[in-house]
Amino acid sequence: MTLTVHQFACLSDNYGFLIRDDATGKTASIDTPDAAAILAQLKGLGWGLDFIFNTHWHADHAGGNAEIKAATGCYIVGPAEVTRIAPLDRTVVGGDEVMLGETHFGVIETGGHTLGHIAYFDDADRVAFVGDTLFALGCGRMFEGEPKQFWASLSRLAALPDDTKVYCAHEYTASNARFALSVDPDPGLRARADAVFAARERGEPTVPTTIGLEKATNPFLRAPVLAARVGKAGAPDYEAFAAVRAAKDAFRG
Repeated sequence: MTLTVHQFACLSDNYGFLIRDDATGKTASIDTPDAAAILAQLKGLGWGLDFIFNTHWHADHAGGNAEIKAATGCYIVGPAEVTRIAPLDRTVVGGDEVMLGETHFGVIETGGHTLGHIAYFDDADRVAFVGDTLFALGCGRMFEGEPKQFWASLSRLAALPDDTKVYCAHEYTASNARFALSVDPDPGLRARADAVFAARERGEPTVPTTIGLEKATNPFLRAPVLAARVGKAGAPDYEAFAAVRAAKDAFRG
């Protein structure tokens, strides 16, 4: 089986993802950041839409649900929190399974950015759609969760195979790289940051990334290694993560 991923920029810094199970032609939109853009992309591709898979409730992820459902009749899957702003046809939680034709997605609990945030992982194709939990060289702001929960969520993602392609929902990587360099002196990070800056100068996306690359260079996944640098030597890993997250929240570089 194979999964086709069509990625496109929308809003100010979001990415939209339309995915297609090649065996059956079934399609889905990962989140609905911009209904008009998604419908235009579907028309350009010549695809219908069978599903929406939501990761969390924020408007730049679920705000287009109603309009897209009205236009396509698609079936909407997501965490219960999405019903705060948009309709759902099926509620899922971590440990559930979702099928797109013959493509199997495991649902991973990734609360922290929002309490009910989830990710979708296709083990056969080594593809994960992680919403705003994990970014290239970053992670989402901790709007609703707490550090222990968020660290557990990031740890679940870090446990995926290193070659897993990670599709995160925003192009924040250059900003994330500038912060990462302020807390982590690792030479591998410096090389990656230089590549990121060059790619953005050329107008190229930095998404997708991989689990292996994030484990090697992302300061949030490397928080235990950086504990002493953020004043948390000997503290639990989630406290080191919390210190790195707080440093990023205050960073103005």
